[in-house]
Amino acid sequence: MGKLEGKIAVVTGGNSGIGLATAQRFVAEGAYVFITGRRQSELEAAVKQIGKSATAVQGDVSNLADLDRFYATVKQQKGHVDVLFANAGTGEIGPLGAITEEQFDKTFNANVKGLLFSVQKALPLLKDGSSIILNASMVSSTGSPGLAVYSASKAAVRSFARTFTSDLKDRKIRVNAVSPGVIPSPGYRNSLGWTDEQIQQYVDSVVGKIPLGRTGTLDEVAKAVTFLASDESSYVAGIELFVDGGMTQV
Repeated sequence: MGKLEGKIAVVTGGNSGIGLATAQRFVAEGAYVFITGRRQSELEAAVKQIGKSATAVQGDVSNLADLDRFYATVKQQKGHVDVLFANAGTGEIGPLGAITEEQFDKTFNANVKGLLFSVQKALPLLKDGSSIILNASMVSSTGSPGLAVYSASKAAVRSFARTFTSDLKDRKIRVNAVSPGVIPSPGYRNSLGWTDEQIQQYVDSVVGKIPLGRTGTLDEVAKAVTFLASDESSYVAGIELFVDGGMTQV
């Protein structure tokens, strides 16, 4: 028996990176997973990689009609949701003084608006006692240069974990945030537009600040999300779980 045996899970942004790694681990632990993402080709590849017990629906979480269509599919096929990992998001480098309105809107539409409505529109399908996990980031607790907008959007996600916990307490729905640290992923290329060389330069520049002496892996984040999704965390609510090798704690 897996930790999520028989559970129905939703992962937004499940077509790559942390979302895909988490969808794979959810299925390995016995869940059926619905994933959504903006790029159809990546969604199709993700379903093949997951291998079984997965359905993909193309869509943008900041588009409410897309969310309605996504959850209509979930309702039609399975009727309810036990676990929601609101993971979809984006980010760009934007030093103060050079931030554009387009950058601000793109980041907040995905990371704040999209996450909020991913949760709200799931509420009619979420069973009482279910689990919601929000993907935040360690940057909401740091002051990294050039990341003012992204960091602020992730601080909002951390706040949502608290307020959603209060809003949903009567339904015994647990809401928690996971905050990854330096986890090399496709997002470094897709959102930031970095080359492999630039990613390696960044890793080399920060790894000395990580107490565990290395960057993390996608699956290490997925394991933490799975813990928050499962009954193993049955008395855990409203927290921010850092998966950062101690970088923000020491």
